Amino acid sequence: MTLADEIAALPAPFLKRLADRGFREDRLLALAKEIGTGREARNRLTGSVTPPRPNEVVDVPKVGTAEYERYRSIGLESLGRGEVALCVLAGGMATRMGGVVKALVEALPGKRFLDLRLAEQAALERELGAKVPLWLMTSEATYGPIVEALGDRLDGEKIAVFEQCVSMRLTPEGALFREDDGEPSVYATGHGDLPDALSQSGLLTRFLERHKGHGTVWIANLDNLGATIDPVLLGLHLAHRGPLTVEVVDKVGSDKGGVPVVWNGRRIIAEEFRLPKEVDPATIRVLNTNTFLVDGPALRDLDFEFTFVEVEKSVGDRKAVQFERLLGEISVPLEPAFARVPRDGEASRFLPVKDNEELAKRRPEIEAVATARGFGS
Repeated sequence: MTLADEIAALPAPFLKRLADRGFREDRLLALAKEIGTGREARNRLTGSVTPPRPNEVVDVPKVGTAEYERYRSIGLESLGRGEVALCVLAGGMATRMGGVVKALVEALPGKRFLDLRLAEQAALERELGAKVPLWLMTSEATYGPIVEALGDRLDGEKIAVFEQCVSMRLTPEGALFREDDGEPSVYATGHGDLPDALSQSGLLTRFLERHKGHGTVWIANLDNLGATIDPVLLGLHLAHRGPLTVEVVDKVGSDKGGVPVVWNGRRIIAEEFRLPKEVDPATIRVLNTNTFLVDGPALRDLDFEFTFVEVEKSVGDRKAVQFERLLGEISVPLEPAFARVPRDGEASRFLPVKDNEELAKRRPEIEAVATARGFGS
């Protein structure tokens, strides 16, 4: 039986569930034809890839400088007009923290990640008069629990939830990978879903209409509580008049992840596994934090086919193949500015938490940052 035959034999309600979440059969069939043999060509960048030049990584100005005050003023004016929306990445498969949806894990005693994001929103309004809508991109696995936790606070505008896309895992041979119960294995296809999923939600379109076509979407990981709305960074982004600003930090030790590079003469963010084999990631000493400030109209009008990279996953004691989109690739059509931000102390903007062990280590830093920024108590 071919993969197309397998998909055709699936129950209609199941296929509708997938279609409602952005699944495209034609895309999966095309990707399946290249499993294994096409992985290298699809996953790796070709051409010239070099570290960013020194002047291509801009340091956020220090407190008290004239530049700091200028950017802060620009940012505060935009926030006062309501032109910023915070889009938090809260999707995934809810597997890294003992099967509990990360948004509902206690980041601090008695305060879940979701609670702290809501407290940040309240602090912005209380202290700056800024009404910043909070949009949460969830997945099938996280949508229900997050919606239930929000309850009556979920109004679809000030606080809204939308779902990322899904697809089905395959075997290394290109057939449907099935769970132990025989059902197809469905997964969320990555943070690169955001432009499509946000467009389908209608949130960005309505937001820009309310503000006469002006606005910035601030994208951050749920688990990085250092990535808060900051008037200075907003002002820097707006003053540079580019479509995209990416927060980066200096690498520490063996940090791995997305990195800023110059690809064929153009600045982009690339995951290390996508670099050409001859490029040593250790030579690039700056790291992407996965925090993006995006011009709203540029994001709304984005017409770009994201690369679906091929990833091998262990499901139990078996191997499966899935195809994922990476949000950093938004930097290909929208050339970014790289803004270097602090990663230490109360000013830290990079406090990632991937699992319970890392959370235990990070709690003192999270508490210090949350308290300093007015949403920890």
